[in-house]
Amino acid sequence: MRPEYPEREEHPVVEESVFTLAEAAKKAPKLEGVPTGIEGLDDLFFFATLKKGKPVKQTLGGIPRYGVFNITGIADTGKSLMVEQYAVYQAGRGERVAFLTVESPAAFVAAGMKARAQALGVPEEAVDENIVLIDVASHRVLRDDIVSLLNTLAYTIRTYKVKHTIVDSVTGLYEAREMLARSVVRQVFNFLKKWYQTGLLVSQKRSGHEQITAEAAGGYAVAHIVDGTFVLTKETIDSQYKERMYGLPLGEVVRLFRIDGCRLSGHDTSTHLLEITELGLVKIGPTLAELRRRSQAR
Repeated sequence: MRPEYPEREEHPVVEESVFTLAEAAKKAPKLEGVPTGIEGLDDLFFFATLKKGKPVKQTLGGIPRYGVFNITGIADTGKSLMVEQYAVYQAGRGERVAFLTVESPAAFVAAGMKARAQALGVPEEAVDENIVLIDVASHRVLRDDIVSLLNTLAYTIRTYKVKHTIVDSVTGLYEAREMLARSVVRQVFNFLKKWYQTGLLVSQKRSGHEQITAEAAGGYAVAHIVDGTFVLTKETIDSQYKERMYGLPLGEVVRLFRIDGCRLSGHDTSTHLLEITELGLVKIGPTLAELRRRSQAR
């Protein structure tokens, strides 16, 4: 049967892109969890097994390995704290992390990492050895030329045997060029998949997008490409109802967390309270439904 469209040099048939499902499955990595070091997060991912013909849910014990996740939210919701905490925890486990500092120069990010290490009880030498910073903020060519950025990251992964890559923030790679957002994120995502990285991409939300949705700068460019999204937000206690539910006075601010999809495993779909401790660590707390039940019982 002749092709519907004539095959030409500029429109070749790419035979190596075609697999049966069985062939593709042979190359698929085993589903396993990567513990995050973030209290309350690891048990929110699960998988199902059959026992006596019935599906049984089992916790994954972390985020899916080799997953690339979007961490999105407005300012002061804990995004950078979350990814720094993850990086420090992985370093404490002896796993190398590449951390792309797009918003702040590397020296300032390093200071925050040291504080996070002390709070988590991770030895300083583990952080010094296992976290590799790529100072994108101080090198314009890395922000403006995605090929140079990915070549530099490939060099880092090869040289240091990196297993985790964090970009804070991916929004900074298409700042004032939001028409390129989908292209930039797609290239970063495909690169991390090719190099079998577990990746976290921080993205900044516009102030007008404060609701707990995945919409961020560049529209849905990030959320529709990555494997899953963590949405962080905050709200002010401005009613007696919220006072009772959260147990805090008027004017206080609470932060919230939700997993907005994960294509690699099952996940909790509830909105949770998110706490930033005095030591600058992020914790995932009870669901809003649990808080309502507690407030009604009081």
